[in-house]
Amino acid sequence: MTMRATLCHIFDGNLLLLQKKSAGLFGGGKWNGVGGKLKAGESPKEGAARETLEETGFSVSQLKSHGVLNFYFGHKAKPDWIVYVFSTNLFKGKLVSNEEGILQWFHLNEVPYDEMWEDDKHWLPLLLEGKRFNGDFYFNKNGIKLLDFNLKTTH
Repeated sequence: MTMRATLCHIFDGNLLLLQKKSAGLFGGGKWNGVGGKLKAGESPKEGAARETLEETGFSVSQLKSHGVLNFYFGHKAKPDWIVYVFSTNLFKGKLVSNEEGILQWFHLNEVPYDEMWEDDKHWLPLLLEGKRFNGDFYFNKNGIKLLDFNLKTTH
């Protein structure tokens, strides 16, 4: 069954907020944008705002949609994950880490790509440039190695 999820990247000037997922969770030990699974009947934008509030304490607005990423783990016809990617620089509240992982601001020229999912180095630079994109990423069954990908910018 395909899971639908969101990622939200929050900017404060030249800083990007990332979360290092806690060990034992999907993506544990990797830095990533905040986000998670969509609830039944929830739009991607609603889910991104809810997950961001839950994981950071920030209430976000004016979310910009960058596109959709499909992730396959092993050879199959349908993706394991469909992820809707957003960004914003409008947020309010107090930053609070929780059991999902630690939060840290990174300067845009110091994004820790070597500690992120292998696909991030391909599409995150497009997001940082404000571009829209869609992509398919094919990992081995356990999600450790990126085998192939198809990434296109859109308008």
